[in-house]
Amino acid sequence: MKIRFGSFNLDLDRRQLTRDGSEIHLAPKAFQLLETLAVNRPKVLSKSALQERLWPHSFVVEANLSNLVAEIREALDDRGPKPAWIRTVHGFGYAFCGKASIEPSHRESRSERPSCWLEWGDRHFPLTIGEHFIGRDPDVEVSLDSATVARRHARLVVTAEGAVLEDLGTKNGTLRGDERVIGPIQLADGDAIHIGSLLIRFYVRGL
Repeated sequence: MKIRFGSFNLDLDRRQLTRDGSEIHLAPKAFQLLETLAVNRPKVLSKSALQERLWPHSFVVEANLSNLVAEIREALDDRGPKPAWIRTVHGFGYAFCGKASIEPSHRESRSERPSCWLEWGDRHFPLTIGEHFIGRDPDVEVSLDSATVARRHARLVVTAEGAVLEDLGTKNGTLRGDERVIGPIQLADGDAIHIGSLLIRFYVRGL
């Protein structure tokens, strides 16, 4: 999977960051941090959660994390007073704040794309490989008109291997069946999904 933002490409399969086709070197931990923030965008991740992700079951000083953020900002030329890509939430953590899109990897060719969709009543939302936002905002791919649905409520990422659903930290939450979605969760054909008070269903063929 590739995440494109601005003139940058973050290739998660090759573990490579490029800008206009030229590779930018990042230390392994810095790449992992950038990947974590980009995949979880626009969610703010706490310093403790990031430290546990990068250095599991180890004690590290907070400066290690801030040094990685500084390395990423240097690589992305993101050093101004108003960051374009990496936002600091003082006293809490960091977030990827820029616009980005997911592109399928080379092996996810058109012929391999699964046929999957969401259904809400008589409405049908086809899903191609890539990233799809679910919410009340009329500009999102899966727009649901309900006061219980946040403007950007959940994110669904489809790849050749399957589909993953994630709640975007909403007040009313997201459920798969009776299970609250508190992290990325794999979907299966026929899964019932509650977005706020609305019930939608996920269907897939060919995975």
